[in-house]
Amino acid sequence: MIGRIAGVILHRAMDHVLIDVRGVGYIVHVSNRTAAALPPVGEACALYTDLLVREDILQLFGFPTLLEKEWHRLLTTVQGVGAKASMAILGTLGAEGVGRAVALGDWSSIRAAPGVGPKLAQRVVMELKDKAPTVMALGGALTVDASAVDAVVETPTDRPSARPAGRATAPAGQAASAAADALSALTNLGYGQGEAAAAVAEASGRDDTAGTPALIRAALKLLAPKG
Repeated sequence: MIGRIAGVILHRAMDHVLIDVRGVGYIVHVSNRTAAALPPVGEACALYTDLLVREDILQLFGFPTLLEKEWHRLLTTVQGVGAKASMAILGTLGAEGVGRAVALGDWSSIRAAPGVGPKLAQRVVMELKDKAPTVMALGGALTVDASAVDAVVETPTDRPSARPAGRATAPAGQAASAAADALSALTNLGYGQGEAAAAVAEASGRDDTAGTPALIRAALKLLAPKG
């Protein structure tokens, strides 16, 4: 299994990138969101990868964070969601957006992805809603920066070292970590994982730059008895 690719970009497109790793070029399929965040041709990058194996084809799919890779893995367990549909959903919403939509049962957001109809969107939410709290709780740990290429790429000294797929990786990691910490705090207070995850998802959707304390306060307000 090829779990990570680090090298120099030789070619970029809206749905894939060609990365040179020690003289071998790997075609890695990516979402349009990831493609837009990739550095220019000639610069280095690192992507976490998932290898799709079929009788007639081998395809690598790339992700800027382990959190996004985990959501891809879960999405493709849903009947009718192949790699293409999963990449469309992640490209439309991002990993954090998928987590919010699933936790809130917001299938209309899933439906916004190209090629995803209402029935499939509803199935995604129905089948993954119980798993969303677990992924959200692990978000901080899963969103590991794919930086510092630990001497994987042998390039001249004037070439830049490999870096994550885009500058948005660090903020995304911070958002996932804040959500995970807030969810942990709420469950420690006695709230169920499902209701806590939904409250955190709604709070982070209102302010995706909020830190852990702000998320906890906002989620507690949402969980407070009405009337």
